[in-house]
Amino acid sequence: MKQLLLNFFATIGMIGMVTAQGYTTPDTNSTFTLDDLVSASPSTISVSGTTYTLVEDLTISASDTFNISEDVTLEIGEDIRITIYGIFNVDADNAVFTAIDTTFPYDGFRFEEFSDITIQNATIQYGGGLRVLTETFTIDNCLITNNVSGVSTSGAIGISRGKPQITNNTITFNQTTAIGSGATNLVSPYIFNNYIEGNNQANSNRPQINLGPTLESDPTEIIQNTIKGDRSLTQVGGISVSDLLSAGGVNAIIDDNVIIDNRYGMVIQSNNVSAFIRNNVIEDNNTQGNPNLGGSGISLLASVEGNVIVASGNEIRRNLWGITLQGESMINLGDDVDNIGQNVFSGNGNGGTIYAVYNNTDNPLTAMHNCWDEENTPNTLADAEAVIVHQNDIATLGLVTFDPVNCGFLSVDELAYNEMAIYPNPTSGQFSLTNNTLFNQMNVYSIDGKLIMQKTLQSGSNDLYLDLNTGLYLLEFNGLNAKSTKKLVIK
Repeated sequence: MKQLLLNFFATIGMIGMVTAQGYTTPDTNSTFTLDDLVSASPSTISVSGTTYTLVEDLTISASDTFNISEDVTLEIGEDIRITIYGIFNVDADNAVFTAIDTTFPYDGFRFEEFSDITIQNATIQYGGGLRVLTETFTIDNCLITNNVSGVSTSGAIGISRGKPQITNNTITFNQTTAIGSGATNLVSPYIFNNYIEGNNQANSNRPQINLGPTLESDPTEIIQNTIKGDRSLTQVGGISVSDLLSAGGVNAIIDDNVIIDNRYGMVIQSNNVSAFIRNNVIEDNNTQGNPNLGGSGISLLASVEGNVIVASGNEIRRNLWGITLQGESMINLGDDVDNIGQNVFSGNGNGGTIYAVYNNTDNPLTAMHNCWDEENTPNTLADAEAVIVHQNDIATLGLVTFDPVNCGFLSVDELAYNEMAIYPNPTSGQFSLTNNTLFNQMNVYSIDGKLIMQKTLQSGSNDLYLDLNTGLYLLEFNGLNAKSTKKLVIK
């Protein structure tokens, strides 16, 4: 009898714990598939074909592993949560996590502090988002859409520490921001080549990427993403990296992004900043329409001097303001030492006045070698003075040194290319291109430089279709004596 009892308790230890709240794996260095979980707790999870149904909370213990390597759909009941203390690995070609009834979302995923998370090629929808408490987190080539505020309240992907890797995803139409972190959490994510559109459907005063303070020695990197707003959401900005509570400062690299149709383009607010802002396209961030409440392409705020922000190669067009500085913020827009400048401004303004830079501080700024009025090249010093607000306009403001001005880096070919109309962009693949006579061939490259396809162009209107995955691509245009490139976003 004693031996039977021992065997019984040993079996309980192997299969884990089934409670009224759900199933917890046994914490015995075990590896589980969905079928293993069905066998261990059929009241928690069931299966029909390749569709699994989870109706109770599921917890993977610290020493256990949960693998999904086959194309399956996991339907999850209302308010149900999946919690991972151990390893969670999704590497199927197409795994789908969704609600049983999309009008009753599940609570989402909670990844605990020492868990190890890798999610690839998955669709995560109609849940409460991903609350990421671990430093070991990678999500790649996934669709994260139509999630609500649940276990994660700071974003569809809510991050907390370390350097989480968020790459090649499509993050769209979530109730909360796309990616967020807390006001006191030091975290420096690597956010690369994601298509981000229409997030914060709640229309709260938060941007689509909403990050707090960063690690001191490892920068937040926001590179080659598209952040497109929903123009009906008038409170939602593009990017914010801010240390509002002076928890650690901001160390950031924001390069090669397309930021369009938001309330504002980007905000950096901190008293301790080291940042590079380079080669971004920041256009039409003006959805609220009230210049007293925002609308800057780039907005900088600080209450002490000494911040180091370097900006070059940005294209800033049709925002309510180009670049605004408040408090004691500072920026280097170009100098004669190691910043080439080459920022391009066009049509940023409100109330009938153009504002490329508004230096609403008493700090001097260097802003050499920039093109201040793209529509009126070549620029003169008077052209630059007309679109910059600084000491020459209000004696208490800092002086902006903008001599020399330079639109020469916009070559004749580039200026001709700028007259080309590509619509729509972003696109699902179908678009029209109005071609001038300079170009007869278009090469399409992935963002890592791989040639994907070539198209022959006709003079005049060209209707094109590119069968491409979601992401950012480079279009290289070639002609007899001309060559130029531009970005295309596939959504």
